[in-house]
Amino acid sequence: MAKLLTLPKLSVVMKEGKIINWYFNEGDKIKKGDVLYDVEAGKMGGSAESEDEGTILKILANIGDKLKCGEPVAIIGEPGESFEELIPVKAEATEEAAKKTTVAVIGGGPGGYVAAIRAAQLGAEVTLIEKQHIGGTCLNEGCIPTKALLHSAEVLEEAKNGAGIGVIAEPKLDFIKVMENKNAVVNRLVNGVKGLLSNNDIKVIDGEASFKDKTTLIIKTVDGEQEFKADKYIIASGSVPAVVPIEGINSPQCIDSTAALSLDKVPKSMAVIGGGVIGVEMATAYSAFGTKITIIEMLPRLVMNMDEDMVKLAEKSLIKNNADILTSTKVVSIEDKGETAVVNVEKDGVKSTVEAEKVLVCIGRKPATVALNLDAAGIENERGAIKVNDAMETNIRNIYAIGDCTGGIMLAHVASAQGETAAENAMGHDSTFSAKTNPACVYTQPEMASVGYDEEKAKKAGIAYTVGYFNLGGNGKSIIMNGGEGFVKIIAHSRSKKILGMQMVGPRATDIIAEGALAISMNAGIEDIIKTIHAHPTVGEAVREAALSADGRAIHG
Repeated sequence: MAKLLTLPKLSVVMKEGKIINWYFNEGDKIKKGDVLYDVEAGKMGGSAESEDEGTILKILANIGDKLKCGEPVAIIGEPGESFEELIPVKAEATEEAAKKTTVAVIGGGPGGYVAAIRAAQLGAEVTLIEKQHIGGTCLNEGCIPTKALLHSAEVLEEAKNGAGIGVIAEPKLDFIKVMENKNAVVNRLVNGVKGLLSNNDIKVIDGEASFKDKTTLIIKTVDGEQEFKADKYIIASGSVPAVVPIEGINSPQCIDSTAALSLDKVPKSMAVIGGGVIGVEMATAYSAFGTKITIIEMLPRLVMNMDEDMVKLAEKSLIKNNADILTSTKVVSIEDKGETAVVNVEKDGVKSTVEAEKVLVCIGRKPATVALNLDAAGIENERGAIKVNDAMETNIRNIYAIGDCTGGIMLAHVASAQGETAAENAMGHDSTFSAKTNPACVYTQPEMASVGYDEEKAKKAGIAYTVGYFNLGGNGKSIIMNGGEGFVKIIAHSRSKKILGMQMVGPRATDIIAEGALAISMNAGIEDIIKTIHAHPTVGEAVREAALSADGRAIHG
């Protein structure tokens, strides 16, 4: 079937380009990956590669022609195939229609700003409404500042243990500098996002949006209220910390994760209520800084969504740093004692207390949708979580929702992927979101990461599977970095040998897990990973070793 080729966006800032060279003529056959032509775009340039195989039926842009991104360049298909309906007139009309589409994005977090940029790339006139911080919770109060603190903690731990590798040091923690570095990282990235929005001609309104009806917003700003209409709406309002009815939870010594990222000094002791991802990451950082940590978790173990074997290693590291871990333990009440707070807990009917200078409450998050007035627009939701399909559409035509406000997987990279999906559908494309390749990462020491099926999920699904396992004690780079603590697991279908999932705990696990996600995305098998040469010495080699193990032919296992 004949297909229209358009001028690609070769960089984030590219809006138009000039064809300066063609490598093929009409009638020539092309393969996927062939360089078709060169483009000059301001001081930059590049080459456009074919994403398909076929024959060039018609060249629509000649050498010297200037085009905007998305304008037609050529038509490819099979020799003799009809293509008249794809020539310029209709293509230009389509683009003109896209230009007239207005899109309003509510929320400027990792889902919202990505959705805004993608819609702009597709020709929309985009307005982004953000009531607090561009970049949202993740960039300003969540994943980025948390990882900045964790990096400081990691460096401190390495310095403390340097004598074992011949580096003698007496490290001293300057907590003010730690916080200054965290703030500098955040500010740099926030300014980067603002630059991206500006480069894509996205209008930003500092205000809070709510629906008047399904076609109109009321935006509250410092200057008052205004009504706003758009053709399409993308809700990306994010989430807020959940609150549980615990007596004394409003004690002045109780803080949430946002406050924990803005302390002016390292507390001597901290009780962490909640042993999920946020709780254990905060515990990891502050235990390294010297805080006496006590984690209180109601469930039988920490981080229940991760492989149990991986969590055991993270627990071991926390205990090594003098942390206490209380699982299957309920918080009954919290008492304010002035400079400290006493957390009353109960386990198996036995009551006890934990006294701490700070009580960090990390019991999860809930969709931030109360202020949106969803009912006025008729948007279906369940306890504030907006209902969507895999195209990120709500029940109201032309209104989409993405990220935490949908009550699904509350991760920045999920919100970003959903943002692209929503923007593409809003602009008339056919796009769907799948969580199949979504990695879950926990930045403890050692790091934990998982994608796809783990053993427990495969068992519950009734899938016949095989496990490939490699202990990082046999990986040279891991031994150098952390003594070889950790492992890689690969879950593969026992008959087809297709990769179903991957789990890893160890150095750089959160980076390496992308290989597992890519394998699942490409429907790759064990043999595909084995045939891929991995550099030596790297931690990544362990993935291939795990694949070899799954095939019953481990080399270093």
